[in-house]
Amino acid sequence: MSDQPRRPCTSGKPYRRPKKDPVRVLAFEALRAVDERDAYANLVLPPLLRKARENEGPEKFDARDAALTTELVYGTLRWQGTYDAVIATCVDRPLGDVDPPVLDVLSLGAHQLLGTRIPTHAAVSATVELARVVLGDGRAKFVNAVLRKIAQDDLDGWLERVAPPYDEDPEDNLAVVHSHPRWVVSALWDSLGGGRAGIEELLRADNERPEVTLVARPGRATAEELLGEDAAVPGRWSPYAVRLTEGGEPGAIEAVRDGRAGVQDEGSQLVAIALANAPLEGPDRRWLDGCAGPGGKAALLGALAAERGAMLLASEKQPHRAGLVANALDGNPGPYQVIAADGTRPAWRPGSFDRVLVDVPCTGLGALRRRPEARWRRRPGDLEGFAPLQRGLLRTALESVRVGGVVGYATCSPHLAETRAVVADVLKQIPDTDLVDARPLLPGVPELGDGPDVQLWPHLHGTDAMYLAVIRRTG
Repeated sequence: MSDQPRRPCTSGKPYRRPKKDPVRVLAFEALRAVDERDAYANLVLPPLLRKARENEGPEKFDARDAALTTELVYGTLRWQGTYDAVIATCVDRPLGDVDPPVLDVLSLGAHQLLGTRIPTHAAVSATVELARVVLGDGRAKFVNAVLRKIAQDDLDGWLERVAPPYDEDPEDNLAVVHSHPRWVVSALWDSLGGGRAGIEELLRADNERPEVTLVARPGRATAEELLGEDAAVPGRWSPYAVRLTEGGEPGAIEAVRDGRAGVQDEGSQLVAIALANAPLEGPDRRWLDGCAGPGGKAALLGALAAERGAMLLASEKQPHRAGLVANALDGNPGPYQVIAADGTRPAWRPGSFDRVLVDVPCTGLGALRRRPEARWRRRPGDLEGFAPLQRGLLRTALESVRVGGVVGYATCSPHLAETRAVVADVLKQIPDTDLVDARPLLPGVPELGDGPDVQLWPHLHGTDAMYLAVIRRTG
């Protein structure tokens, strides 16, 4: 028997040491990393899960634990805006005055109560126990009181209470109901071109967990090889794509471990395929990826170039990202070179290339399914920060391609300020150019709009919201 005295308890009951729930503790740690370090969940969570699986304690952390942890983290981040609105009505102070760790625990509890099938009693008791472990008994009582208020209604009931009527304020209604910042709702709505049904479908798609999509790199692997994996089905549009419909661990697949295949959204694959399919006048020997990090598109482009006997130059400004590009291209069947260079100050002569791709840095509003925290991290002012770089990279790309060659301008954002506005501004400055109709370059892909550019959508194509404009240099 321990000689340590029991802690006093005002209720008269002996003190009980809180029990650590590894799933919820790990989910809390991931949320704190996202909040404190501006980390991304898709980078923070995998090493935490690996460490938990390697733990040789009495209670083994298994695949079901990993799945629940992932759901708690991503679900809480996706629905943060909605849960904040609910929590704000259940606390006695402004939400900004609640300590961030406490708010993370409350949000985890709110997601279990409103966004999962976990029974109410279990959701409350498990979250209060988490609060005792990571916050202490005093703040755990506060968490308990707030969660019991939240548990008095379901999500639909809460939305009726906290979301303004659609007829009075459509954008604010959609922002609360679908958990997106109001300015993002407005921007996406503008890009879609109006209509309630489309924006609601898009916002719902942003809150769905995306499938893992693989790419079989031509000359190194085939889609048929990847289809031999469990729960693997063909991609919707790319001939090189395979979807893992039940999640799965890509690192457990031999072709992925060997670098012959990779994880790559199908929209990203389509951008590379479209550039490779664009008709050329003259030779087709030198290709450039001017913003190559972290290397997914470069690896596919390099493989497609190799099939034609062309050489790829992959340029990336950040040296550590250039290293990732080199890793992705390692083993490419044709000639390639990776350099660390600023795409706005090219290390090559003008007119050196037949095909050029610039997938420019952007707000990433097209990948909110994969990086849900980005919606809360981005601000409207970020657009102004990216604008000069986006225009500079496109100008350099057009100067780098020879007459008769083609440039693909791509972003993982559908925001008009990052897509059509950039292309229009730069083409005014460089008149000897023509926009190529990109829609025929993606055969079989429906609902690509009026052209000549292409905007992909999660709710229409099951991809990230990639944008692509293809431009030919005419003089």
